[in-house]
Amino acid sequence: MITSLSQLLADARRRRTTLDTLSPEQLPSDADAAYAIQHEILSACGARIGGWKIGAKSASGPIQGAPLPDTDLRADGARLSREGFAPLGLELEVAFRFGRRFEPSATPYDEDEVLAGIGSIGATIEIVASRYAAWPAVDKLAQLADLQNHGALIVGEFTRYREDFPFVAPSLRFEFNGRNVVETTPANPAGDPRRLLAWLVNHASARGIEVTPEMVITAGSYTGMFFPREAGTMSGHIEGLAPVHCALY
Repeated sequence: MITSLSQLLADARRRRTTLDTLSPEQLPSDADAAYAIQHEILSACGARIGGWKIGAKSASGPIQGAPLPDTDLRADGARLSREGFAPLGLELEVAFRFGRRFEPSATPYDEDEVLAGIGSIGATIEIVASRYAAWPAVDKLAQLADLQNHGALIVGEFTRYREDFPFVAPSLRFEFNGRNVVETTPANPAGDPRRLLAWLVNHASARGIEVTPEMVITAGSYTGMFFPREAGTMSGHIEGLAPVHCALY
C-alpha cells in the first residue's frame, strides 16, 4: 500500500522538488504511521535499505530513526550537486556496522547482545535535506515520515570496533574549504550513541526487517548542522577514524 503522502514524498525525492503545505488529512496520525510511510517511500522509489539513521535529542530522551535508501549512500570523496538538496545541512557523525545478522525475533534483543554484535565503526557526513518547502517549520511526524530529513550519506572507511573509543566526546575537526565550521564543543545530543543500537535492532525486528553487517548505521551529529552557501569541499576528521570527504558543486 502506498499512501498519498508516501507517493508525494517519493516523487519529490526523484524530482528533487519540495512540497507546499500539507493538508491535515495527509499528516501521519502517529509515529507508527510515519514509520510505515518511510518504508512505502523506499518501495515507491525501488530502493533497498542500505543503512539507518538513528538519534535522540538528549542522553535519556526518546529515540527515532529512519531507513536509508541504498542509492543515498556514497563513498568517501563523493561529488554531489548542491542543486539536488534543500536546505542542504551537513553533519559529522560516527556510524556502526554489525559483525553479525540480527534476524526478526519474537523476543526483543537485549542491549548486551546488541553491543556484543558491533563489528566496526567509521565516520560519515550526512546531508540533511527536506522535501517540504517550509522546513523546519513542519509537523514533526511529517519530518519523521520524510526519512527524518535525510538527503544523502557519505561513508568513510570503517575500522574494527573499540570499546574504549571516546564516543561521548571525540576529538574532531569539520572543515569546509579548509575552514573549521564547528562553533561549539563537539558532542552527540544522544550521549553515547551506542545506546541507540538496541532500539534500532528491535525497531527493525518488530517490522520483520533483518539488520545485516552490510548496513551502515549513522548515529547522530557531533557538530550541529552546517549550511554551506557556496560550492566547496567538506572534510571530517574524527580522531581514531579514517577521514571522510565530499565535494559540493
